[in-house]
Amino acid sequence: MESNNESNMESNTDGLSRRMFLAGAAGLPLWFAGEASAHAQEMAGARTRKVAANENIQFGAIGVGGSRGGYSQGLNDTRGAASKQGCKVIAICDIDQQHLNEGAAAFGSDTAKYGDFRELLARRDIDAVVIGTPDHWHIPIAIAALRAGKDVYCEKPLTLTIDEGKKLVQVAHQTKRVFQVGSQQRSDARFRLACELVRNGRIGKITKVTAHLPTGPTGGPFEPKPVPSDFNYDMWLGQAPQADYYPERTHGNFRWCLDYSGGMMTDWGAHHNDIAQWGLGMDRSGPVSVQGFGKGPDIGVDCYNTFPEFDIYSTYANGVVLHTTNKGENGVTFEGENGTIFVSRGTITASDPKLLDEPLSSSATRLYASDDHMQNFVDCIRSRKQPICDVEIGHRSATVCHLGNISLRLGGRKLTWDPARETFVGDREATAMLSRVPRKTYRS
Repeated sequence: MESNNESNMESNTDGLSRRMFLAGAAGLPLWFAGEASAHAQEMAGARTRKVAANENIQFGAIGVGGSRGGYSQGLNDTRGAASKQGCKVIAICDIDQQHLNEGAAAFGSDTAKYGDFRELLARRDIDAVVIGTPDHWHIPIAIAALRAGKDVYCEKPLTLTIDEGKKLVQVAHQTKRVFQVGSQQRSDARFRLACELVRNGRIGKITKVTAHLPTGPTGGPFEPKPVPSDFNYDMWLGQAPQADYYPERTHGNFRWCLDYSGGMMTDWGAHHNDIAQWGLGMDRSGPVSVQGFGKGPDIGVDCYNTFPEFDIYSTYANGVVLHTTNKGENGVTFEGENGTIFVSRGTITASDPKLLDEPLSSSATRLYASDDHMQNFVDCIRSRKQPICDVEIGHRSATVCHLGNISLRLGGRKLTWDPARETFVGDREATAMLSRVPRKTYRS
């Protein structure tokens, strides 16, 4: 989330409802902001109207990145929303003032600015939100947004832990909001074609899938620095443990710290493992066992502590093995008895070109077709249909990544997983890693 403490409410906001919403969360830890009283939620933001075809969809954005943090998918996603016909970004939130100002400049001087996401969510005139925060803030904000009656577009990886993903799926089903996860490869024709060919037996029975990811960075130790005066670092930490500030910990670099993310396994893994599960028809289920081997970083004080090198073997009930590795060309390889198909963001190839060239039959299995991920979300806001990467799919794809990281952190232990109950079988230490204890001293 990257904001400051500035706020600006538009005149048409219901002041009583806003106060009740904020009061419902007052005194609670911010990561439980979505658990405010049911009455406060109902009064504050439960705007569940169906947006008419000729009516504008008004967006809020939480986490808009900027120059201090470098590349920001949250800002790009929000620009994507603003570019769609009938859509307007009317409010943004960030805990970094530089990012907040840059976001406001991108969307117009009349864009309201907030330093607390709950104030943005309390606005009754916001239909949907884009969440582009660091990973450890995704679920608390997403749950609060759902309970405030907003449709949600949330960046990947969707979750920090498996248990919080289970909770999010439950809330999404209860609130019946539209929820799109930013796994945009599902809206790429190459990935869809690869998965359709695999699903229809073009390369025969699948024996193995390999998700080739980049190698993660290493770094540290880093020197503590004074917190910038225009950066709300305590709120940036949120539920995570108290820690000294240094620039290498925050913004785009959060991905390499286990307190906030899962390294390359969740960064690129959330993309390619998602495609692997889509092709296998397992995107609402998961493997039954996992074992990971990796070269861990030289962990010291104030160092990156995710695994830069890894080989994770996730086995499914049908015997197919998903090998997630930092080796090979970035992309996904499906191996079958009759050939192979490789797909990436730039290409799709096969062991025999005929495997790609011959069209599928009219009776072939066809997958959900989307050619624009944000447009798909916008269309579903209007139709109230499920988007191409809904909340459960995003949760399950992230789960595969978390399972691999848990095995790595346990020294390569082979773990048995029950995808129906979403729990480990016979391993208390692994089970304890399905969730994390939030920082008790951090209060709203």
